[in-house]
Amino acid sequence: MTATVDRGTLDRGTPPALRRGRVLAATLTCLVAVVLAGLYGITAGSSSLTVADVAAVLVGQGTGGQELIVYQLRMPRVVGGILVGAALGLAGALTQTFARNPLATPDILGVTSGASFGAVLAIVVGGGTYAVAPGLLTLGLPAMAALGALVTSAVVYGLAWRGGIDSFRLILIGIGTTAALTGLTQYMVARAQITEAGAATQWLVGSLSGISWASVWPVLAALVVLAPLAWSQVRDLGIGQLGDEVSIGLGVSLQRHRLLVILCAVLLVAAAVSASGPIEFVAFVAPQIALRLARTDRPPLAASALVGALVVVGGDGLARGLLPGEVPVGIITAVVGAPYLIWLLTRSRGGSA
Repeated sequence: MTATVDRGTLDRGTPPALRRGRVLAATLTCLVAVVLAGLYGITAGSSSLTVADVAAVLVGQGTGGQELIVYQLRMPRVVGGILVGAALGLAGALTQTFARNPLATPDILGVTSGASFGAVLAIVVGGGTYAVAPGLLTLGLPAMAALGALVTSAVVYGLAWRGGIDSFRLILIGIGTTAALTGLTQYMVARAQITEAGAATQWLVGSLSGISWASVWPVLAALVVLAPLAWSQVRDLGIGQLGDEVSIGLGVSLQRHRLLVILCAVLLVAAAVSASGPIEFVAFVAPQIALRLARTDRPPLAASALVGALVVVGGDGLARGLLPGEVPVGIITAVVGAPYLIWLLTRSRGGSA
């Protein structure tokens, strides 16, 4: 299984300056869309607000009820959705580019399931709070998610290493690891007390309904620290598309580069999962949408992060505004992402993906 790029999205004769302009235009377009989706998310819900109501609250002229809805209920949800989506989109762009394969996403490589296992362990053993139990679990849900993701990624990377990393082997090992961890997670839920099992089950669906300001800050901190580190690897990621031998010949410290990319992706996913649960397919779909919008040969990092934010906060807002009841955003992204995965697999040729 080797990586292929939709050559229809590229324009090989375009000057570099124009290509950079396309990336910038796509990034700014996505940024505007995220702002509009966030504004819609604040107004949508059972207690509908107008844009004028939101503006009045922001300048201190809203009612007490409106301030409660905006500042304590909907704004944390919208901000959290933007940050979670951005973290997942950026992580997906890193792993897809690193492995040179659009299927190499945190969902498929086992990173998301590892983070979920660690977080569910914290919920089931410690009761589901940020300081959950004695010993290691006092680190809380975000740290346990990060630990689970780090251990899983190390195992998958180690098992896939055979004098180098082949994306076909990496993906197959990731699929197997994901299946094993999913089974272990379900076993923990089945053996848990009813209260912890209910909390874990609701969390595993992937939803923004339980996000508060306390769960937003770890995701923000992760993005502030890890996004610049990820952008520092853009040049080496580009060179890496030419193969390992060429990368080494051009002076890339290959192992250091890979470790930095994997570490960034793993910690971004862990931060996102700890806040909202595993929102499936965002890390897979967002980079591919950004790639096609920008017409580049690999997913642009900034645009991928913004598309991820748009998918999560837009899907959550539409679910609250158009669908009856509380539909978790993880269900929305799965409904959208699964058909795209099937389409990508069915259109592949010659055993490539």
